[in-house]
Amino acid sequence: MIQTNDTILFQGDSITDCGRGRADTAANSLGALGQGYPKMIAGRLLRQRPGDALSILNRGVGGNRIVDLYARWKSDAINLTPDLISILVGVNDTWHEFGSQNGVEVDRYETVYRMLLDLTIDRLPDVKLVLCEPFVLLHGAVTAAWLDEMAARRDVVKRLAKDYNATFVPFQGAFDDALKSAGPGYWTGDGVHPTVAGHCLMADTWLKTVCP
Repeated sequence: MIQTNDTILFQGDSITDCGRGRADTAANSLGALGQGYPKMIAGRLLRQRPGDALSILNRGVGGNRIVDLYARWKSDAINLTPDLISILVGVNDTWHEFGSQNGVEVDRYETVYRMLLDLTIDRLPDVKLVLCEPFVLLHGAVTAAWLDEMAARRDVVKRLAKDYNATFVPFQGAFDDALKSAGPGYWTGDGVHPTVAGHCLMADTWLKTVCP
C-alpha cells in the first residue's frame, strides 16, 4: 500500500498531535512528528525502507472534532498533496458534549466526515485512505455514559471505510484485547490519551493493518 516516494500524512486530534512542534513542518522531523504513534510508525517505516524516500507528516491538532478537522482540511491536508492520509477523529465529538455541551452528534459526525472524504477524493483522486477506529477505555475521564455513543461512532467509521474503499484500523479492538494483559490505566492515562505502551500498541496495530 505504501510505495516509493509516498508522502504519508497523519491527521486527527491530540492523540495524533501528541506534542508535535508547530514551527517545524518538515517531513520525517523528530520535532514535527510528536511523541506518539505517528513518530513510532515513522521510525519503523524509515528504518525498514531507507531507500524508498518516504515523507511522513503529522498535522494532528489537540481538541479537534470532525468539524474542526474539516475547517482546516484544505491547508492541512489537500495542499500537502499526500499519497496516503491516516485519519483518527471522534473522541472529542463525544467528550466536548459531556464537558461543555459542544459535541458533534453522531449523525452530523457522519455527514461532515463524508464531506471531508468527498472533498479529499475530488481534489486528490489517487489518494489512499486509512480510517482509524476511535476508541475509549472505561477509566479516568471516561464514564459508562460515553460508551454507546462511541460505539456508534465506531460503526460510522467502519461504514465509511467500506463505502470509500479505505483501510480500517481497529484501534478499539486492539485495546480491548490488550486489557486481557493489563488494566486500562496501563494503556491510557485518562481513558482517552494513550500512555507510551498505548501509543506503541497503536503503532503496531496500524503497521500490521496497513503494511501486512
